[in-house]
Amino acid sequence: MLDPRRLRLLREFANRGSIAAAADALGYTASAVSQQLVALEKEAGQALLDRTARSATLTDAGRRLVDHADIILTAIEAAESDLAAHSGTPTGKVVVTAYPTAAVALAPPVAHRLRRHSALTLQLRQADQQESLDQVRSAEADIALVDDWTGIERPPTAGVLSWRYLCHDRLVLVVPKEHPLVGTGPIRLSDIEDESWIMGLESEQSRRALDRILTAEGRQPTTRWEFEGLDTMITLVARGLGITIAPRMAVVERHYHVDMCELAVPGGRDVYAVYRTASAERPAVAAVLDLLVAAAKKLP
Repeated sequence: MLDPRRLRLLREFANRGSIAAAADALGYTASAVSQQLVALEKEAGQALLDRTARSATLTDAGRRLVDHADIILTAIEAAESDLAAHSGTPTGKVVVTAYPTAAVALAPPVAHRLRRHSALTLQLRQADQQESLDQVRSAEADIALVDDWTGIERPPTAGVLSWRYLCHDRLVLVVPKEHPLVGTGPIRLSDIEDESWIMGLESEQSRRALDRILTAEGRQPTTRWEFEGLDTMITLVARGLGITIAPRMAVVERHYHVDMCELAVPGGRDVYAVYRTASAERPAVAAVLDLLVAAAKKLP
């Protein structure tokens, strides 16, 4: 009989591309993972990996078993969720991964509401978006908070993963306190003169969103500085060194000495909670999803 725990290791190997990476992701040693995969090959009665001195790749049989592993592990989780749903009480640990802005903005209201679930433990940790999604797929995490700048509506259910909409995080113009632009209504960037622009790197989503607005308004600032990270950019604005555009969520829950102005040309990102579809009926996961939705609705 195939051991589900070893199937999970095989799936993780397929997703990560190496035994070492799979071991690191799951907190095992590489030798332990290798031994378990050898045991799985004995259970399957076929070679699942082609091994060399430096690497290993899936055989045809290994790839076929990975496809079955996805189905088997999803069915097991769905069964566990169904059984847990009948208990009615959210218990156990739920792991949530989030990008830094969402972690800071949503952690306080979620923690406040968690007090009503005494048997539920929440672990919130920060990770980049791809890592967060990978961790949810591999069951290292239960929920990933991700952002989407494309404006394309995500389907509520998309195979193994489901997407639950939390909120729209709109872009705002961030200026020093008591700046002349404060209170003048929606701002057109083309009307701003003699300001130093603090921008993110070209690889950052917020920078690309700013570039789109500048292009739409036919505006190219003459003075522009580039810095990595919203925290750094907004801190520089607070010191009176320039202005910037940032998602509102990055500003409201921090103690920056800045003001925000609405933009005439809208822009922003949609924030989602992504979870394994098979875990949806698990009371602890359902409770945390509801807490995240409620917290997002209360954001200023």
